[in-house]
Amino acid sequence: MDGRRTPVPRRGALRTAAGALLAGAAAAGCARDASPRPPSEARSADSSPDGSGAHKAHGAVAPAAVPRRFPGQPVQIEHGPRGRPRVALTFHGQGDPTLAHAVLGEAERAGARLTVLAVGSWLDQNPGMARRILDGGHDLGNHTQSHLDINTMDEERAYEEITGCARRLRRLTGSIGTWFRPSRARYATPLVQDLARRAGYPHVLSYDVDSLDFTSPGVAAVTRKVAGELRNGSVVSLHFGYRDTIAALPLLLTEIDRRRLRAVTTTELLT
Repeated sequence: MDGRRTPVPRRGALRTAAGALLAGAAAAGCARDASPRPPSEARSADSSPDGSGAHKAHGAVAPAAVPRRFPGQPVQIEHGPRGRPRVALTFHGQGDPTLAHAVLGEAERAGARLTVLAVGSWLDQNPGMARRILDGGHDLGNHTQSHLDINTMDEERAYEEITGCARRLRRLTGSIGTWFRPSRARYATPLVQDLARRAGYPHVLSYDVDSLDFTSPGVAAVTRKVAGELRNGSVVSLHFGYRDTIAALPLLLTEIDRRRLRAVTTTELLT
């Protein structure tokens, strides 16, 4: 990343380009994820209370002190109900804060709400981002403290990665965050799922659509990948810190609108 500021495109100016880029989306097909998937869990998660009273961010509804439990949902959630026209755009929260602000602003101009899974060390460097995310009406969650491969860690270290980020979220917002997502993995191992529950997170948030934006494949590739796999209830994995993502977001929001879908927080997707 060279640190230069890149202008954020506006949706109106890109509607024509959106049609051209999305023309072949239906033929893109669903890519198979190479990550090993742990055994599915049919039972619902149990919540472990953690955290103190919620701090109300200026201009926003304060998050609950303890993440919400969704009866009937598995511990590891990949998508929401398929019968409702809603999708959740989820962002791995780290990288240049200027780009993060641009993503949030673009979403808000379109009336979309996001889910941001923040890295604890990123919040240490940019503590104002927690308030900015909540003030925009978005979900804010935990993406570990250091963004290392949590599935390969021993129990003690993995638990500290989860609780380290949780402590920062609680200090900044009064809550440990609404969701937990494992770092550098699409799915959490059974051990990491158990540790997340112990830390106070009833569910682990996975996704069913991977944009692959972190590979910097280009705006057209990101747009086609997401549009080709998007459907009712989808949870999409995206990242702050990549210019392809900023350029693709208006195109994706246009496509979501064209399909009469709504981009909502993950909490709203499952409610």
